[in-house]
Amino acid sequence: MKIVIAPDSYKDSLEATNVSEIIAQAIHDVEPSIRTVLKPMADGGEGTLNSLFHRGNMEKIYVYVTGARGEKINTYYGISDDHIAFIEMALIAGLEQISLSERNPYNTTSYGLGEVMEDAYRRGCRQFVIGIGGSATNDGGLGMLQALGMKAFNNIGEEVSIFGKDISDIHTVDVTALNKWQTEVEIKVASDVNNPLCGKQGATYVYGPQKGLPSSNLAQFDQAMDRYGTILENAFQNNLKKQEGAGAAGGIGFALLCLHAKLKSGAKLIAQMIELEQELEDTTFVITGEGKTDEQTLYGKAPSYVATLAKQYNVPTVLLSGSISKHEKLSDQFAGCFSIVNGPLSLEECMNQAETLLYEQTKQIMSLILSFYK
Repeated sequence: MKIVIAPDSYKDSLEATNVSEIIAQAIHDVEPSIRTVLKPMADGGEGTLNSLFHRGNMEKIYVYVTGARGEKINTYYGISDDHIAFIEMALIAGLEQISLSERNPYNTTSYGLGEVMEDAYRRGCRQFVIGIGGSATNDGGLGMLQALGMKAFNNIGEEVSIFGKDISDIHTVDVTALNKWQTEVEIKVASDVNNPLCGKQGATYVYGPQKGLPSSNLAQFDQAMDRYGTILENAFQNNLKKQEGAGAAGGIGFALLCLHAKLKSGAKLIAQMIELEQELEDTTFVITGEGKTDEQTLYGKAPSYVATLAKQYNVPTVLLSGSISKHEKLSDQFAGCFSIVNGPLSLEECMNQAETLLYEQTKQIMSLILSFYK
């Protein structure tokens, strides 16, 4: 029996690599002869880089760059043996790095992402894979573009600052310095978001509130984003505001599209990078999971993509998540859906006991499955 273990992270609790290792340990404690293949997954958000590090052949590069609120932070990215830079936005300006009371997209910036990209460029990288999920920003990629060399001016010719609040002051831009990023560099963007830049389905209205933007400010911010987007479209002579994914990561998707980046399904791109499909042909079944499974899982999240890929090889997929909001279509996607919670527990208790709960539930599931093979 061969089991492929390909979970996403359990948000705020366990990294995907930890989840994979715990599941594998539980399986081997039930039946040591089972072959397990660990393929920790991600979809472009938190944990993406660690999933890629798990595949090996990549050096961790430590950098000191600008964080979400303009402060300097220590973080890292990866460079593979074939000189591809792998960058995770959540490690640079991530939403989870800011407390609920301090979240405010007026005062956050994507500047650090541009600094990391420049660092990788200086090290000779010309191919980039960037996971942009989990950002705390809604600056339309303004900060990132400024870090890469773009100049942005207000109506009296002064340079504007790097934060979300500054997009409303922009009158003109000079994008001359960005030419190298359009002509010398190939950028692939891992994202599970298809929203346009502006409008009711855009970055501000859909994701602004979770980043701390009051509902009373949504219309004003969206209008500023729309004007900013038009200025950049004119500068780059390209219509990109309405393209799917432009609204990802508070408009970073739009800014990267301006640099000729290719936006990809995050889960699909990561699965290709870790060579998940190559392991499925002779697999008995797959185990995947995440912190919370709900209807959104079915729309491009890692567990759903893993199950879809496994179905192509007639391999059943077991879902094992921290919590599951029942949805009728989950049973169409997965052979079985299980929560690690085995009794009445608070969210804090579940997170504190996640390792034990995951281990014990995996043993129970394996005992059940093995009973059919006897």
